[in-house]
Amino acid sequence: MATNVIESPLEKSSLASLDQKLAMAKRCAREGVLAGAKAAVFAGIAVAIPTLASARMLPWAKANLNHTAQALVISTVAGAAYFIVADKTVLASARRNSFNQDGAPNAGT
Repeated sequence: MATNVIESPLEKSSLASLDQKLAMAKRCAREGVLAGAKAAVFAGIAVAIPTLASARMLPWAKANLNHTAQALVISTVAGAAYFIVADKTVLASARRNSFNQDGAPNAGT
């Protein structure tokens, strides 16, 4: 037996608000992923060139940095860049989109 449930205007607005917050969270996460990926590519290239060059030219690096170590150096820097930039982007986006009880944007806190 089906029961008819009547939603109050308060419930409807809270569902709309929840949907809006969810959409905003998805947008913030997407911005963070894109910014992090760009930073990872840039950092990977920026660190790969001197790492590979030094492993071929410098005697210490030639003796101690095998291919695995070189890949580890490059991937660590790229991964760190990804997470740092993604986290900063998500936090900045969330801060930009945060609102207080009055509906006005927070002023720098």
